[in-house]
Amino acid sequence: MKMKKAILSCLMLMGVLSVSAQEQKGTTEYVFEPHWYLQLQGGAQYTTGEANFGDMISPTIQGAVGYQFSQSVGARLGINAWQSKTGWKQEHIDKVHEDGYSIDNFKYTYFAPAIDLTFNLSNIIAGFNPARKLNFGAFIGVGLNVRMQSDDAKNQWSEQTAYQHNHDYGWDWAPLYNHTASEDESKVFLLGRAGLTADYQLTDAWSIGLELNGNILSDKYNFKNAGNPDSYFNLLAGVKYNFGPTYSTRFIPAPEPEIRYVDKIVEKIVEVPAPAPAAVEPLRRDIFFEINKTIIRDSEKQKVQDIADYMNAHPTSKVMITGYADAGTGNNRINDRLAKGRAQVVVKALKEQYGIAESRISWDSKGSRVQPFAENDLNRVSICIAE
Repeated sequence: MKMKKAILSCLMLMGVLSVSAQEQKGTTEYVFEPHWYLQLQGGAQYTTGEANFGDMISPTIQGAVGYQFSQSVGARLGINAWQSKTGWKQEHIDKVHEDGYSIDNFKYTYFAPAIDLTFNLSNIIAGFNPARKLNFGAFIGVGLNVRMQSDDAKNQWSEQTAYQHNHDYGWDWAPLYNHTASEDESKVFLLGRAGLTADYQLTDAWSIGLELNGNILSDKYNFKNAGNPDSYFNLLAGVKYNFGPTYSTRFIPAPEPEIRYVDKIVEKIVEVPAPAPAAVEPLRRDIFFEINKTIIRDSEKQKVQDIADYMNAHPTSKVMITGYADAGTGNNRINDRLAKGRAQVVVKALKEQYGIAESRISWDSKGSRVQPFAENDLNRVSICIAE
């Protein structure tokens, strides 16, 4: 009499993570860090007026302390100072000049503290990138301009007054310009300004740059009442030093793909004589681990219980546990440690959680020197065979 008996065996097929064991794949993201900076500049100023362009150029310097709040917006407190020039177009009654006019030029000193709101246009348009060498910016600001006393202006006003007094031609220079002696003294003007910048990064801390700014003030900055605002423009070059780190990096690991298990159930028909006892086949379970880990995941714990149930059902059975690591990454020292840890954590679970006697458990570690699977990532495993 023949008997048919179905014997269940599980052949595990699985997809695992495509990342390496010791070098995770992902992206490195730059993170902006707020910071202070110091800026020193020097250059030339052009003050608008009635004289020729070249006669209105004068030296200027600027120093500033700033704070960059974000990758796009900052603020700075600075002082622009040194020298301005101006020229008055004066009428000569004696017609010494062919056109009847001459230009009286003179210079005077000033200093102008201002606070600016700054914008990094490159970061606004293209995003934050601390490796970018050239950055363009813009700013707007307000402040005060303290114009110092000018002996040149006072002397020229006195000369014109004396000339009028000595040559009575029926015209009055002072009412023409509404000029008074007090206007030759020091005076404070409200200041509005805006400009563009270009900075070339030498290191994370140092950069060099250019700045063009335009400044507008109330009338009489050039000692003349012309009925319209006065203005000047600065072209500056200088250096900037950033205090502390301006950015940090953050590693973003690649998302882990979902691990899916597919069990194939194969029915095997075995013909045995009726009185013969059924043969007990060995049980194999492959317990897979995450990259660079020796912890049994919740999804793998059922496999440990399968081994424990098998050994409890067959008191004379023993189990052999062999740990592995993948050879695609890392080195032998690291992979030996991982493979050993993966084997020992299964041994510990069988002994402490399921009460399997230590004498029934054997274990070994192959590191990455032996690769049981053709696919590299499958070799992060402990192979358990109970029989």
